[in-house]
Amino acid sequence: MATQKVERLLNLVICLLSTRQFLTADYIRRHVAGYHDDGQSDEAFNRMFERDKNQLRDLGIPLITGRDRMSGNAEGYRINRDVYELPDIALDRAEAAVVAMAAALWEAPEIAATAQNAVLKLRAAGLDVRADDELVVPASLSPKTVGSEAALATLLTAIDAATPVTFDYRPGAAASTTRRTLEPWGIVTHRGRWYVTGHDRDRADIRTFRLSRISAVAPTGSSGEVVVPDGTDIQQIVATAVDTAAGADTGAGTARIWLARDRAAGLRRVATHTESEMLDGEPGDVVSIEIRSLTTLARMVLAAGADAVVLSPPELRDTVIGALDELIGVTTR
Repeated sequence: MATQKVERLLNLVICLLSTRQFLTADYIRRHVAGYHDDGQSDEAFNRMFERDKNQLRDLGIPLITGRDRMSGNAEGYRINRDVYELPDIALDRAEAAVVAMAAALWEAPEIAATAQNAVLKLRAAGLDVRADDELVVPASLSPKTVGSEAALATLLTAIDAATPVTFDYRPGAAASTTRRTLEPWGIVTHRGRWYVTGHDRDRADIRTFRLSRISAVAPTGSSGEVVVPDGTDIQQIVATAVDTAAGADTGAGTARIWLARDRAAGLRRVATHTESEMLDGEPGDVVSIEIRSLTTLARMVLAAGADAVVLSPPELRDTVIGALDELIGVTTR
């Protein structure tokens, strides 16, 4: 099967980057995948190789020619690594803000092709550009969970200009929205979610807010008003705030939940133990699940509907029953 053009060009770039001597066209044809496909004539190879060389030069890749002494001074090719290698990357505050925006939007369809082209160029330059699964990139870093693109853009601009902002914030799905005024210090990610932190003027203290719960952001005051205290570790502030909040929601021990036979696949996937057991004459299984967050586990139980019944602990059962009572109250109003 013929090698795809992009793969062939990438193979050629890698080959020419990995050598300090000039490689002849004949050597490339024999050793670089994509140039020795079955049934290819000399004429077809020459046309293909000429097109590929021209395309590399059009991309700005410094392809140079010279004589290969090992092949009787035949004309050869290599890439000038010293010219093509990228320098060490150092970002100032404004550039880092741009990278944060790009990271939030890189999966958008309108820039997907550009992103793929950028990755190809980075790989050709010898950079270690690994796949998402190798980097263990969480799905929660997708644009959907970052929140409003407009809100993110306004926050990044305010951080760069050291300007206070106001915004609407909803602490939870069932909570009401409140208006907050913040002196933003920075935006970071923690445990797969995005947060902004800074000095909350309404609370007169440092506060951290999840970006996906922020809306209607607007600058207030003048540029340069916000001063980040010396020695402030924004990443540590966010980590402490998020982990402390999670700790308040963390249950201890293990939950026992009855599941209808062959139902509630999501709960079954996180179970550590399963045993068959009837409930009110209906066949099913009792699963054991380690409690990391009562709220999260309660949501999983609620999503399973009548196919899941909490047996223990009481606090999880009460959380589920309370959510059901609230739902009934909303639907009967």
